[in-house]
Amino acid sequence: MDWKQAWSTTTNTTTTALDSISPVFVPFAARWDLEADRRNKLRTPEHLKTLMAAQKEHNAARSTLSTAKSQKLTARAATHNWFAAPRRAARVAAKAATAHERDTRAKLKEARVNYPTTLKARAIQSHSVHAVPGAIASALMSTQHLTLWPATTSALLIGANVAGLALGRRTLRVSVDESLSLEERQLMERLDPAYWVEHAADRGLSGTVTTPPAIEPGGIRCEVRLDGTWTVKTLADKADSVRALLGARTALRIRITSASRGGWAVLSLATRSAAAGVSSLWTPDRIPDDPMVMSLGLDTETGDEVLVPFDERLLVSGASGTGKSWSFRPLMATAHLRGDLLLIDGKGEEANIWESVCRVAVEVDEIAAAIDDAHAEMTRRKRDMKKRGISVWDGRQLTVPIDEGQVVLAAIARDRDRLQRLIELSSLGRSRGVVLWWATQYPLTDGSAPGVHKLIAPNLLTRFSLRVAGTTQAQVALDDCAHYAPHQIPDGREYRGHGYLKGYGPRMLRTWTLDDTGVRALPKSVWSPEQATSDSASRTPLRLVKDTAAASTGAATNRDKVLSAVQAGARTAKDVADATGLNKGTVSREIKALTAGGSLHRTADGRILPGQQAA
Repeated sequence: MDWKQAWSTTTNTTTTALDSISPVFVPFAARWDLEADRRNKLRTPEHLKTLMAAQKEHNAARSTLSTAKSQKLTARAATHNWFAAPRRAARVAAKAATAHERDTRAKLKEARVNYPTTLKARAIQSHSVHAVPGAIASALMSTQHLTLWPATTSALLIGANVAGLALGRRTLRVSVDESLSLEERQLMERLDPAYWVEHAADRGLSGTVTTPPAIEPGGIRCEVRLDGTWTVKTLADKADSVRALLGARTALRIRITSASRGGWAVLSLATRSAAAGVSSLWTPDRIPDDPMVMSLGLDTETGDEVLVPFDERLLVSGASGTGKSWSFRPLMATAHLRGDLLLIDGKGEEANIWESVCRVAVEVDEIAAAIDDAHAEMTRRKRDMKKRGISVWDGRQLTVPIDEGQVVLAAIARDRDRLQRLIELSSLGRSRGVVLWWATQYPLTDGSAPGVHKLIAPNLLTRFSLRVAGTTQAQVALDDCAHYAPHQIPDGREYRGHGYLKGYGPRMLRTWTLDDTGVRALPKSVWSPEQATSDSASRTPLRLVKDTAAASTGAATNRDKVLSAVQAGARTAKDVADATGLNKGTVSREIKALTAGGSLHRTADGRILPGQQAA
């Protein structure tokens, strides 16, 4: 047996156990030391002199009172006349002596408060109250058998006092990572329970105790025990006091949330980002396999990828310079590669990049035509869905991003018909595969120049906000999650593309970005109403019975069915599955075989074309 290793293991286990329970006794030790220090500071020579004078005066007053009472008894015995001069004089003297003794007793009490007994002496006096009787009781009860429980109980009380002080004063072993920055080292030192309890009262945080802090991918994390009337909300309201106690810089994000158990809070300091080691540049490889979601970015605290619904209406808010356009581009690129994209750009700068990739609308007449076409497509799909007996559109999604919302609303403010069509796109388009995405620098629904219409905003359920101007804009940007406080995101280049997602929690996200070169590299696919109509007209309708001609010449193979569906106009695997009635696995397998044989060809944007047409 390796005794050295066993001793090391035992020592480490004991130290860890003591570290875990020491914070429980820190408040007791801190209050003890504060009281002892207070008593020691009061024990000055001046207060001692006052106490001695008060004791001397009180002793003299007691002597005078004793003499006056004796003279009163003597006068009462000398005569039975109540109004006799000796008895009256004795009564007056006794009354005056009593009042003087009472006054000197009050002064002596005040002097003893000003010159108190040391806390150590007071503790010895208190423990002697039970220690001496306990020892005597043990001796008296041990006539026939040894009885130790009275003395043992007394000893345990004394030991608990000593152990509580020792654990509360114990310096915790905090493991410090060598990779910590100077700022993180200073913060972790001040989060140490001993330092926190010693200085918490100065900042109005008395009654809170920290646990040893830990470093995580997103920064420093520390649990805080809440005593008395403290709650997570009251501690969060004291965030400025916490910042002052820690000496943290103003730009450092501090988050106070509930812990997994009652009476505890979690204090998070964003000294680092879990997304720091991952490139923010978006590529098509970041498109998830699940067609119902798209990647927004990374959680800066955990490093996890954050996904949002692809077919949901979206509101993206962010002040000028926060990286809103670059953060919006990866989502638009995803929509472009998965379906059709119709960009309505009120300012025009983004359209300069996207016009070589998809359809854009910048001028007032172009914006009006785009709204009309999108609304007409939504109406056409409604008729098609009714004809086919389906409740949700099963074809390509037409995504209509609007950037900048305030400019677009100003352009059509006097055109009630087109404004109504835009409102209908936001409320009716989703189930018909026409999805509205809205981006604005001014997330306001009221005033002369709102960034989003008050009838459109309630339909934009998915909301992401970068830094905004104030609490009013935060309320619109994140709705009932405005307490995430996007208006408090620091201003700086390092925080561009950083924001909060409604319903995700108050954890900051870093979005993906896409530069101009990445946009220009996307395959060109310009949507138009004529293209949508021709794609719909070329759809092969589903049949409940087999075609007579096909039956007479023999049953067609699955590969023949897939090839015929593509030649008839099906352009995606879903279209082929709808047209042929085959399951998705069979369709995918046959498409792969036909592509390998040259009968079919898959374009860069994922569409399937017959081999000759592709050539």
